[in-house]
Amino acid sequence: MSRPVRVLLFTGKGGVGKTTSAAGAALLAAASGRKTLVVSTDPAHSLADALGVPVGAHPTPVPGADGLEALQVDTQAAFVRSWEQVSRFLTGLVAATGVDPLVAEEMTVLPGAEEVLALLALREQVEEGRHDLVVVDCAPTSETLRLLALPDVLTWYLDRLFPLERRIGRLLRLGRRARDADADGTGSDAALVAAAEQLHEQLSGVRSLLADPERTAVRLVLTPEQVGLAEARRTLTSLALYGYRVDAVLANRIIPRGGNDGWRDGWAAAQEQQLAAVRADVAPLPVLVAPYAAAEPVGVAALLALAEGVYGELDPVEGVAELAAGAGEPMTVRAVADGFDLRLRLPFADRAAVDLARRGDDLIVSVAARRRVVALPSALRRCTVAGARWDSDVLAVRFEPDPAVWMQR
Repeated sequence: MSRPVRVLLFTGKGGVGKTTSAAGAALLAAASGRKTLVVSTDPAHSLADALGVPVGAHPTPVPGADGLEALQVDTQAAFVRSWEQVSRFLTGLVAATGVDPLVAEEMTVLPGAEEVLALLALREQVEEGRHDLVVVDCAPTSETLRLLALPDVLTWYLDRLFPLERRIGRLLRLGRRARDADADGTGSDAALVAAAEQLHEQLSGVRSLLADPERTAVRLVLTPEQVGLAEARRTLTSLALYGYRVDAVLANRIIPRGGNDGWRDGWAAAQEQQLAAVRADVAPLPVLVAPYAAAEPVGVAALLALAEGVYGELDPVEGVAELAAGAGEPMTVRAVADGFDLRLRLPFADRAAVDLARRGDDLIVSVAARRRVVALPSALRRCTVAGARWDSDVLAVRFEPDPAVWMQR
């Protein structure tokens, strides 16, 4: 039986070297015998620059790197393929109520739709099963966090827009009205509803893939500076909020001491101090270290040498995962006396910035400006929230069975 495809996502503040880190790890994994795909969702297209070879919209072998292919996700093509038909349907539905067609089109454009379709393209590559490992060079941190939050947001949106069991008849009637109002007469209402169902299924698949700790991990790249470390802490909080597993922090561009150079030694000492803070903050997560290269690491040979300096004898996938095993899962549910505890780990979160609400079958957790809608498991849907407490860096929510619905399925 074949093993599932593994996924590694590299993210970090712009300019910290996440592209070279991702490309280096992919090269090292390929050199160990894994069929590896390195994918860039970063619109800056810097993956091609780092590898020193053209990278297109389809997996292409990287010259000089057996077992490695590279891909630059074409978000526009993914948008046309997966969202355009649904968007046209939604526009028709709104326009059928008498809203101006141009206004209707603006109302049905979801912010970030193109970005989340980059994740659909990633899932497509994983589902094809042609590779053992997919390494993703993500956009800078803020864009990546929005990207990783979108599967939940859009799935929530579609769940409420297309509750098919209750509203399919109404949708079909409105769909016929939208079709009749369509000047070019393209598409049937059934086909358009089917497209929405397909998008819903794809988004659920993206979420399942990315949130599976056995398959997917995020690797956070930073440089050991005070400002960068502060952003890294916020990023770790947000990743935990959204339920994504971080398996390592990679500290890049470490300046070595020596050479009777006081200026360099001063920088090295400052970095050592920040590195100590990083290790203390993220323990038990491993902290990998990449020395400052003598020249810009461009091309297969330079990137592979950089990765060998980071990982040494450590396997870049399984070895790192073993070191991170003690970090635990972002969210767990466990049975306790008279109920259940849902525990959500939120490292570095300010207790005063954490907010919690129950809405139907969802638990809404906010940390500062970021919010996650957690779809509750079946057992917890039949419970009431009995209270919540802050336990170090863990939000623990207590659920007790609701006698009125507990025995219902």
